[in-house]
Amino acid sequence: MTYLPGYLKLHKKGELSARIRELKKLLEKCRLCGRRCGVNRLAGETGYCNAGIDLEVASSCLHRGEEPVLTGGFGVGNIFLGRCNMKCVFCQNHTISQPEGDTASGWGSSAAETAEELLLFQKQGCPTAGFVSPTQYAPQIFEALNLAADKGFSLPVIYNTNGYDSIELLSLLDGLVDIYLPDFKYWNSECGNIYSDTPEYPATAIESIREMYRQVGNLRTDSAGTAVRGLIIRLLVLPGGIAGTMDVLRFIAKEPGKDVFISLMSQYYPTHNALNYPELARKLRPEEYKEAVETLEELGFENGWVQNPVTSPDSYRPGIDFKI
Repeated sequence: MTYLPGYLKLHKKGELSARIRELKKLLEKCRLCGRRCGVNRLAGETGYCNAGIDLEVASSCLHRGEEPVLTGGFGVGNIFLGRCNMKCVFCQNHTISQPEGDTASGWGSSAAETAEELLLFQKQGCPTAGFVSPTQYAPQIFEALNLAADKGFSLPVIYNTNGYDSIELLSLLDGLVDIYLPDFKYWNSECGNIYSDTPEYPATAIESIREMYRQVGNLRTDSAGTAVRGLIIRLLVLPGGIAGTMDVLRFIAKEPGKDVFISLMSQYYPTHNALNYPELARKLRPEEYKEAVETLEELGFENGWVQNPVTSPDSYRPGIDFKI
């Protein structure tokens, strides 16, 4: 039986528009992320992330570098949203997440234009469509999704987030998101503060991942082996154990559990402001990544992906995708 995305079920019932109205209410005293700035974005105010009321799409492209279960051998149709609610000093997408000067001048996009991008992904044969760094624009992107659904869009939707989402937001996304793809960046709160300027990152990520798992459960695929629903957790191993990857894996093994799909990434390389931090001013050592892989295996995880720590920093860098 063909998988019917959750947002389409709500669309068919005429309930999707009402949910989007509820999402937009979160912008009045902005509480989309764990920071909960409280600014009135509906009145033109901007908070920590500098996102306003207008949707900003930095890039729309076919991305073949995602986990194989998401690409279907073709690629994910990804919409990269501008700006971010975190300030990672090593961000590989820093020109998008932390724009300088007039970098963002051409990012303006309407919900209708974004809907057309989604429809183009479907027309070109993408098996899934993803929103990358979506938190600060969640109400607007689901408005675009609603417009696309009006015109026949039906792909499973990926919510690719840094894990710093508020429960208020995630509870309203219940039934809208098919595949959650969160990072779990740090186990230590102090590291979150130092390297990403995120108060209480671990507690927020734990709460967020619990809610995501409650909504979508373990990963499910269609007859072709392409993901249609579920949770995948990404862990970027950082030099010197800064991410606390082993502790994160131990938590995940207890809850949500060992059946969860883990994407263990070794693609770290010093970029952006990382050179200002001696502990981050080098590539990940193969033996550091090997320790994380061994912990993954010892804990009994069997679902997911690992990378080659020697080649991945060069193979998975941003900028290798192409626009459809």
